[in-house]
Amino acid sequence: MIGVNLDMDLYDGILVLFFSIEVSKILLPAMYNDIDVQYRTMAQVDLDDGQSLYALNELFIGHHSHQSARYTIKTNDRKEHHSSSGVIVATGTGATGWARSIHRERHDKLPLPSPEDEKLAFYVREAFPSIATGTNLTSGLIVKGQSLEIRSELNEGGVIFGDGIEADYLAFNWGMRATFTVARSKLSMVKPVENSISSDRGNEEIKTRIAV
Repeated sequence: MIGVNLDMDLYDGILVLFFSIEVSKILLPAMYNDIDVQYRTMAQVDLDDGQSLYALNELFIGHHSHQSARYTIKTNDRKEHHSSSGVIVATGTGATGWARSIHRERHDKLPLPSPEDEKLAFYVREAFPSIATGTNLTSGLIVKGQSLEIRSELNEGGVIFGDGIEADYLAFNWGMRATFTVARSKLSMVKPVENSISSDRGNEEIKTRIAV
């Protein structure tokens, strides 16, 4: 993938690393594989009915209207019943977006993964405490070889979709089990060469974001 940023002052450039004037210089080397490539981790969910879905940024699990969703969540030896506004499972790429917002709002100490890290971060949104539902298992990491399991307790309206594309969803209703893992496939993204315009500007943007 070659991402083109048409306005660096408007877009952060997380996935669009090149200026338009640089595209002609990178296309020929890309054709002959004479380029630097970043292999970005993706998230994968497998349902117990055989369906699967992949995402580069994050997967959302919950009710299609974002109202309260009930489910059981399990990771390693921990398990809890929840009523919440849903769950997101984010990659290192997604950790610059939705997951980053949750992370900063909560002042969470969970170390978010980088785009190439073979791990995912999950966050439960607005978990509700009651005699039947808990709020202890609301964030964590899923490293390669491990999984997060969610079993739906939604009578209707349960969905799983990726990268904000709500129309492309998997139905996730009562009794269905979803298993989330680091995907087998990765996104191959062309990286700017050192001393290129986008590389110099990108480094400054990264320094600015870290400082903030």
